[in-house]
Amino acid sequence: MSVLRTFYISTVGKKITMAISGLVLVLFVVGHMAGNLKIFAGIDSSTGDYKIDDYGRFLRSMGSEMLGHSGVLWIVRVVLLGCLVAHAVSGIQLARLNRRAKPEGYKVSVFRSANAASRTMLYGGLFLLVFIVFHILHLTTGTVHTRGFVEGEVYANVYNAFTAPTLVAFYVVAMGLLAAHLYHGTWSMFQTLGVDTPQWNKGIRATAKVISIAMFVGFCSVPLAIVTGVLTPPSVSQTVK
Repeated sequence: MSVLRTFYISTVGKKITMAISGLVLVLFVVGHMAGNLKIFAGIDSSTGDYKIDDYGRFLRSMGSEMLGHSGVLWIVRVVLLGCLVAHAVSGIQLARLNRRAKPEGYKVSVFRSANAASRTMLYGGLFLLVFIVFHILHLTTGTVHTRGFVEGEVYANVYNAFTAPTLVAFYVVAMGLLAAHLYHGTWSMFQTLGVDTPQWNKGIRATAKVISIAMFVGFCSVPLAIVTGVLTPPSVSQTVK
């Protein structure tokens, strides 16, 4: 334990912790977006259920023989929560250390050399923390879902939520900040992990751009498709009364 503590209290330790936890979170975000896009797959003709509802049931039932219903899902949630906490705490601590290390009169040059994404990393990250909490309460637990949340009816829950244009706008803004965070974070992650050479940097920067743009388009496509009428309302049994 003392070895881990000694590692973490160093600046390098915090950066590596932030990079590794960030990598886990990026992989989750990619998988989560891919799952969300199943909403465009429509209804399974053999079961009559929405394919995204089947996907939700699969996530809750996988590994149930060994760990019980939703056991694997809860393990994944705990790991992700740990990574999120480690990522946020490391980021805040590194920001404080950087602020203390900069002498007066140096701030202007640093500000000019930083791009828009890097300047919004801290505050954008804090906003994303608030958004993640809201998103869980909104579409996972249904606590703040005000349009007839029914557990297991993923298509109906998502569709009914995004018939409100103001909520769609909020999600689009949040996804814009997520894209900026992913772009700068992915780039910084490779640098922290030692992949920072002229022959690799161009490719890494391009990869970071592709990931951030793909995530923005993918996540925004769902609420925008609902509010613009591209996706049809849920079946009668799943429509808010």
